[in-house]
Amino acid sequence: MDSTQHVRAMLSFVQAADRGSFAAAARHLGVSPAAVGKSITSLEAALGVRLINRTTRSLQLTEEGQLFLLKAREAIDALDAAVDVVTNQRTQPLGKVRISTSNGFGRHFLLPLLPRLIALYPGITPEIEFDDHQVDIVRSGFDLALRGGTIEDSALVARKIHTMQMVLVASPTYLAAHGIPRHLPDLADHRLIAVRFLGGRTSSWDIEDGGGEAFLPHPAALTLSDPEAAMIAAADGLGIAQVGLHYAWPLIREGRLRILLGDRLRSASREMVLLYPHRALIAARVRATIDFLTQEFGKIESLHVKAADLAAYRCG
Repeated sequence: MDSTQHVRAMLSFVQAADRGSFAAAARHLGVSPAAVGKSITSLEAALGVRLINRTTRSLQLTEEGQLFLLKAREAIDALDAAVDVVTNQRTQPLGKVRISTSNGFGRHFLLPLLPRLIALYPGITPEIEFDDHQVDIVRSGFDLALRGGTIEDSALVARKIHTMQMVLVASPTYLAAHGIPRHLPDLADHRLIAVRFLGGRTSSWDIEDGGGEAFLPHPAALTLSDPEAAMIAAADGLGIAQVGLHYAWPLIREGRLRILLGDRLRSASREMVLLYPHRALIAARVRATIDFLTQEFGKIESLHVKAADLAAYRCG
């Protein structure tokens, strides 16, 4: 007998023993009495012992049958418990949730939300990997990812978190010492902070130069490999940097950074999105995490700054 036949035979045997007849067991299982009898006979043949002494009026378990009944019930209980575990995880937010996120967004916006997520769903165990490289979510086994830029993988479900807006910034101290650039050519006389990624590409600035060409901060007075470090360098008076508004907004509000050439900034089609592989049959632990993060990200001021909010913080 294979495993499937063993399970079917055990169910027939346990029901027959509990209900006192093949007919009653068959009604409960939705099969014929002959099918119940055949399953039990096959089980006895496989075990090499008789489990039930049968007469036309009653069933009597043998000593071996009584022992087997105890073990069969343990096996069926274990099977029911396995089904319950999976069912509970499907209906209740329980288990590990693997999240891939960039370093900056993960530190600034995801980590502060985790205490509330865990308090709301104590059965969820977040497992977060910080990586600024694009990852294959499915192949790497992630439940979801937080990624910014131009998202092209149509096989993934993408829920928009916010539109990514870049701004040029410098500190009041730097501007007092070097002057305020009011036109694009003025940047040639300033200290420019460039971001060069580990792959060797220097990030262009989202400035309308009139020629349709990407503006590169060249020559750069300072080159860094981390966008957040460029923002800190600008706040410390080391020069002008292009930074994500969602990162810089608290420093802008505090007066530590001012926005430059606001009228020359162009809007790039970049978004921060929450990505996950499937629309249907999402585990409750993943669905609860997605819904929670989407709702909480919607409340964060830095992620939803409007153009009108920037006017008071622009120079020139």
